[in-house]
Amino acid sequence: MDPVGAVLAALADPTRREILERVRAQPLSVGDIAKTVSVSRPAVSQHLRVLEDAGLLRCHKRGRHNFYEVDREGLSALRSYVESFWDDVLGAFHAAAVEEAERKKRH
Repeated sequence: MDPVGAVLAALADPTRREILERVRAQPLSVGDIAKTVSVSRPAVSQHLRVLEDAGLLRCHKRGRHNFYEVDREGLSALRSYVESFWDDVLGAFHAAAVEEAERKKRH
């Protein structure tokens, strides 16, 4: 799967979006994350794996605990993808505005 597809697939699940929101402010351990979501700890681990595989989270081991944090580079692929649409929309809007201005000049 392409990087953007993996990111979109990972974000399609509401629990994974919730986990991403939780670790946005600071790195959290698996246990801390599990306390804040309404799924089992094994399910949290599975969701974390999907988010990590998609490049949205990074895992750091501290002692016996794994801490997860947002991987900003993983988000940049999604941002670039969305911005490409925005550039197309702005380009089309500009072309339509120029065309309308020229039409008004002729009349």
